[in-house]
Amino acid sequence: MVRSWYELPEYVRLRRVSGLRLSPDGTRLVAPVSGLSPDGTSFRSALWEIDVRPEAEGGRAPRRLTRGAKGEAAVDFLPDGSVLFTSARPDAEAAEPEEKPKASLWLLPADGGEARQVASRPGGIGAFTVARDSGLVSFASDTLLGSGSEEEDRAARKARAEAGVSAILHEELPVRHWDSDIGPGRPRRFVAEPPADEEARLGEPRDLTPDAGSALLDGGSCLTPDGTALITPWRVPAGRGAHRTRIVRVDTATGERSTLLDDPDAQLGGPLVSPDGRLLAYTRFFAGEPGGEPRSLELRILDLESGQSRSAHPGLELWARGYAWSADSRSLFFGADENGRLPVFRADTAEGTVVRLTGDHGSYTELNPSPDGRYVYALRDAWDAPPAPVRLDAGAVDGQPVHLRTPGSELTMPGTLTEIEATADDGTRVRSWLVLPEEASADSPAPLLLWVHGGPYMSFNGWSWRWNPWLMAARGYAVLLPDPALSTGYGQDMLRRAWGRWGERVFADLMAVTDAAVARDDIDGERTAVMGGSFGGYMANWIAGHTDRFRAVVTHASLWGLDAFGGTTDYPPVWESEFGTPLENPELYERNSPHLHAADIRTPVLVIHGDKDYRVPIGEGLRLWRDLLLHGVEAKFLYFPDENHWILTPGNARIWYETILAFLDHHVHGKEWNRPGLL
Repeated sequence: MVRSWYELPEYVRLRRVSGLRLSPDGTRLVAPVSGLSPDGTSFRSALWEIDVRPEAEGGRAPRRLTRGAKGEAAVDFLPDGSVLFTSARPDAEAAEPEEKPKASLWLLPADGGEARQVASRPGGIGAFTVARDSGLVSFASDTLLGSGSEEEDRAARKARAEAGVSAILHEELPVRHWDSDIGPGRPRRFVAEPPADEEARLGEPRDLTPDAGSALLDGGSCLTPDGTALITPWRVPAGRGAHRTRIVRVDTATGERSTLLDDPDAQLGGPLVSPDGRLLAYTRFFAGEPGGEPRSLELRILDLESGQSRSAHPGLELWARGYAWSADSRSLFFGADENGRLPVFRADTAEGTVVRLTGDHGSYTELNPSPDGRYVYALRDAWDAPPAPVRLDAGAVDGQPVHLRTPGSELTMPGTLTEIEATADDGTRVRSWLVLPEEASADSPAPLLLWVHGGPYMSFNGWSWRWNPWLMAARGYAVLLPDPALSTGYGQDMLRRAWGRWGERVFADLMAVTDAAVARDDIDGERTAVMGGSFGGYMANWIAGHTDRFRAVVTHASLWGLDAFGGTTDYPPVWESEFGTPLENPELYERNSPHLHAADIRTPVLVIHGDKDYRVPIGEGLRLWRDLLLHGVEAKFLYFPDENHWILTPGNARIWYETILAFLDHHVHGKEWNRPGLL
């Protein structure tokens, strides 16, 4: 029997494209593609080559390039067309192979053949970048504080291991990030010449930032096309455990460092030099202030000769999600949230004008302009299509994508995608995607799942492997995906409406768009549930304490007691840019904390949390679970000891969906509780 892709055993087997890089000559694309490992317990990435021509123009089928047992990750090209990538695969030619090899840098020749390791470090190799013209390579590597040479770093690591020491002494924030401890090492930036011949490794790496400390934790470096300078964000202390980030220039020959950009009111990052070396694109992130303006993100352009800086999109309140220069440096292409989509825009660097390149409902990332200026290659996804490579006309206005042959999964959805709108109580338009199962009709209305997005400063504008509404639609549920207050892509006023006052304002928006959904004759307004993760989980908790209209609540990795959360999240100063501290602004915490409404919860709740979650620490889930029991709420707690803010392994992902579906079927449909078999 052939299974449908939306059955859970088949769903976790789907191949997933997660990146895209165009070769310097514009003739081929390479992308990491993840799939199920042979033992079925993890996902593993491999590199695939993608033809730049669509099938109608003779485009060949995608071809797998690598088969490393540890998988492959970041990828880029040298000027000669050879492929650089990172992998933790063991080096068979090493004199003393490591027992547990860390990520190192590998090279795959342009004409094919076997990949070989070209650089390694005791702390592994992280993000890397290549100078467009010279081929100089810069990479980040975690290095123990106090270590000078590679030999000293290796010896220090060995000494810690032999002494059984895992402790980390912190003298500044942050301590953790998402699911990783920071330290005992810190990232430094190295540069090395490209291999001299087809057998050689990279040249001897030079440490450009021996004094970096925690300055390079933000990443995002780039090289000038000629390789003479590394442009990188550089953290500096800002008091009270916070920092701000400036952009510096590091001479790759001498290591001399100078400041290019500094803004005491914002974080500067994401530097990207134009191909002609004259301009620098970067982002300016204003974190906001308690009781003041909300956070904002602006893409800007710096003239490196004059030192003058300007907005890349004057007059448009857009949050850029990725950008790339045209080959002639006259245009800057960028994606930005807009109206529940993530279209591509083209900014003219001379005229200062901006036009929308794409006109469909897609979400575009991994932008790769072609060297001849004709095309932009990208990954496109939407709520009704997983990420896949496409070709865009670089000169178009509101154009349409040309689909390339993908190494990922081309899927037919078990239902339809539509949009609905509502008007909130303050007159604001609130829009939403609505996923409808095939059988939904006036004669057979579907039960409704309200899904609330995380962030909260994001938008429901594209495909999600972790939260996929079609798995619910295949089981008869309609899924509502709204963009309430705090969502990006609708201008800064959408953020101002709920800045520092999350619960009440966002709740009102969500109820308005839910009312619009249940007013449809193909939706059953009597059988409804709500679920969300992270900020979406926060809102699920808030909803549970403020209405009994839903039959079930699913809350994943959610905020519960804001007073405790604020000091334990992985980087409290970012949180405090909106709420301040509990000592300074106790009224904001009291006004916005869901735990103060625990006594009003009557709806059954499924709590889900991973122990390795540092963004919303496990204490939030434990406290929520306990408070629900103390107030007599019917509740269950799905706990993942080895997962983080997201549930990433195939087996646990299946259990996540199975448990949620069982919980919803029990409370929404009134079916007997069916405990998943492996729990």
